[in-house]
Amino acid sequence: MAANVSPVRPAPLDAQRVRADFPILATTVNGHPLVYLDSAASAQRPLQVLRAVEEYETHSHANVHRGVHALSQAATAAYEGARERVRRFINARSTREIIFVRGTTEGINLVAQAYARPRFKAGDEILITALEHHANIVPWQMVCEASGCSLRVAPINRRGELELEEFLKLLGPRTRLVAVAHVSNALGTVLPLKRIIEAAHAHGAVVLVDGAQAVPHAHVDVRALGADFYTFSSHKLYGPTGIGVLYGREELLASMPPWQGGGDMILTVSFEKTTYNELPWKFEAGTPNMSGAVGLAAAMDYVESLGLTAIAEHEQHLLGLATAELARLPDVEIIGTAAHKASVLSFTMKGVHPHDLGTILDAEGVAVRTGHHCAMPVMTFFGLPATARASFGCYNTEGDVASLVAALHKARGVFS
Repeated sequence: MAANVSPVRPAPLDAQRVRADFPILATTVNGHPLVYLDSAASAQRPLQVLRAVEEYETHSHANVHRGVHALSQAATAAYEGARERVRRFINARSTREIIFVRGTTEGINLVAQAYARPRFKAGDEILITALEHHANIVPWQMVCEASGCSLRVAPINRRGELELEEFLKLLGPRTRLVAVAHVSNALGTVLPLKRIIEAAHAHGAVVLVDGAQAVPHAHVDVRALGADFYTFSSHKLYGPTGIGVLYGREELLASMPPWQGGGDMILTVSFEKTTYNELPWKFEAGTPNMSGAVGLAAAMDYVESLGLTAIAEHEQHLLGLATAELARLPDVEIIGTAAHKASVLSFTMKGVHPHDLGTILDAEGVAVRTGHHCAMPVMTFFGLPATARASFGCYNTEGDVASLVAALHKARGVFS
């Protein structure tokens, strides 16, 4: 009989070693070492990503898919190699299912305009949640205005959690599409995505997932989830800005018309008729962001070298520590206390507008996001104009949490 073998746990993340990969973290702000707690807005980039982009720009840059010369061939190989890297990262079946876009927002708009708008009509329904970012609200409102279909919104509770039973009640024979965040950007709530997808499919609905806040913190397997569409941005995954990914099941993408017209998304063009290119290029009109794709691939290599499980455990430790420390501070209220959260901590301080609070924290070198976080309906639900939001990445430390707490004490003193 084989001996019982305990599962091997990943080595704890050495955040101090990780920090050395991020040159910007050596910056001084207002006389203080930078404490960067705004990764949910845009994560910083490691040297491995910066160097990959520099290497491409220095030695391989040319336009892709169009040239027979050596540089064009090298650029094409790098760009399409990045597509294969994305496929492996999210476990898509084929590179035909990987569309490069500018970011999550463009990915959602592509599905809204190329999938939903041509199909939906009066009487059809799109179901979202009250946790959504504006990018997962406004495109569906535009589809509703154009097609006559209806937008329905599943409620949340005061902990910032989806009311799952109410969500399930809103599903029905008229539900054509469900669009949900994997993780709330404003509150950090992790939605019960597998349950949502299974229920939506049981009613014949297609599911789009906004994964912008999920892919930096956990391994995402689109096939295991059963997602029909899944979209995310590079810059929240320690990669360059201006590029992201839309994953779509091949049969769905094949049935959709192009969203934009131009070079590379065509096979033949005449004044009488145009024939469109195959997947995935049918949805990639014009010259793409080649260096961005290279940088995204390098970012995926980087996080996998650290270990996504190790990153998640490290970030959860910091989230727990920060939550406990802020809960002890007088006049500070944590907004969003879901049982399952990613490393996002939204809060307010009594008598202090979040923008003023952010200014005081910045004077101490602590960078947090303040505002409605492009989630105004969430703020309205909690009766707030805005919150301050600290978000943690692989490079943050317990010392960063201590600096945040010290800066909040300073702010209390300023406004008391």
